[in-house]
Amino acid sequence: MSFESLGLRAEVLRAVSEQGYTEPTPIQSQAIPVILAGRDLLAGAQTGTGKTAGFTLPLLQRLSATQPAADRKDKGWRPIRALILTPTRELAAQVRDSVTTYGKFLPLRSTAVFGGVNIKPQFQNLRRGVDILVATPGRLEDHVEQRTVDLRNVEILVLDEADRMLDMGFLPVMKRIMALLPKQRQNLLFSATVSNEIRTLAQGLLRDPQVIQIDRISSPAENVSQVVHPVDKDRRRELLAHLITTQNWRQVLVFTRMKFGAEKLANQLDRAGLQATAIHGNKNQNQRTRALADFKAGRVRVLVATDVASRGLDIEQLPHVVNYELPMDAESYVHRIGRTGRAGLTGAAVSLVSADEAGLLADIERLIGSEIPRANVPGFEPAIPLVTTGKKGGGRGGKSKPGHHQHNTRGEKKPHWHRRSGQKRDGRSQRGNSR
Repeated sequence: MSFESLGLRAEVLRAVSEQGYTEPTPIQSQAIPVILAGRDLLAGAQTGTGKTAGFTLPLLQRLSATQPAADRKDKGWRPIRALILTPTRELAAQVRDSVTTYGKFLPLRSTAVFGGVNIKPQFQNLRRGVDILVATPGRLEDHVEQRTVDLRNVEILVLDEADRMLDMGFLPVMKRIMALLPKQRQNLLFSATVSNEIRTLAQGLLRDPQVIQIDRISSPAENVSQVVHPVDKDRRRELLAHLITTQNWRQVLVFTRMKFGAEKLANQLDRAGLQATAIHGNKNQNQRTRALADFKAGRVRVLVATDVASRGLDIEQLPHVVNYELPMDAESYVHRIGRTGRAGLTGAAVSLVSADEAGLLADIERLIGSEIPRANVPGFEPAIPLVTTGKKGGGRGGKSKPGHHQHNTRGEKKPHWHRRSGQKRDGRSQRGNSR
């Protein structure tokens, strides 16, 4: 199947061709005709499957084919006709980049609004008028409260990574935003997992939706090779530097569990002569944007990240992902290694695993349904062997269920949310941290 066969107009096809894409991915080939037909859609698709283009391309075509039904005639002003909600700043910026790239030859304007940056430039962009708005829920609600956005003309609503937005406690904010939208609109819901919570959300949002399921969350991409290098905990950094140097890795994304650990590791690698920087929740948006840009441009060889970056990071042709520490829940492993092997390219996922993480490794292998090959690196054979047989939970044979570990002081605490209030247990609102 080709993009031409999906019914896309010449201007959109030209933009796609300039990016070097010739054949649509499964989510694109299934979603694009449904969206072009104006139907609501519930799509289960992981990051890395091409889902962003799967909704961006038909959205651009639909908007460019009709005139806005605006109630204002101000010169140069235009109403917001499509709203795309995303859970994180990084994903919002990347979706907006996709809109700009694929809409290059169309007379449509777009912008993104998210927290962590100065809000005044966002006021100016919105004041000039945009057709497509990409936003995180918290910052969009800021604009609603300050009356800098008008959502009464939205024709298409996209919820991207809806499961992540629910996990982050955004449901109350999302409901308040959706109450401001016209009842007659097209709704597109994308989620890595189609859980009971997602189905409940879909029932209240979607009208006679087409349902598409692409890959399960527990299925890593087949074109990503996986390997575990057993190593003693106190030699992990030495082994990582050895692998980067001896195998001449020029671009590698390294995951740690804790923000402090990410910063410390990046500094240590940088001092060792391996250009490195870190991206995590304590960095402001400008710092995170700069770090990602330096990494993509090759000015930085190693990007060390916490799981705040495991979704939404879109790095073309990323060859290597390293789990410096295994994540505390097994599904995060799949999201992490999904940063490589995208768009049909091959990639390698390397995990440096010490004996105290045996239980976490067992949970991951239980989730993906296969054992990850082990390979000792000469000179780094562990003094304490890595044994996963019979292990389960947080690395010490605990009773926690796969993917539902109790808090461990080695990991980074996750906020606990009240289901009804969307607030942390200590009473602070989630809005300040998630914008």
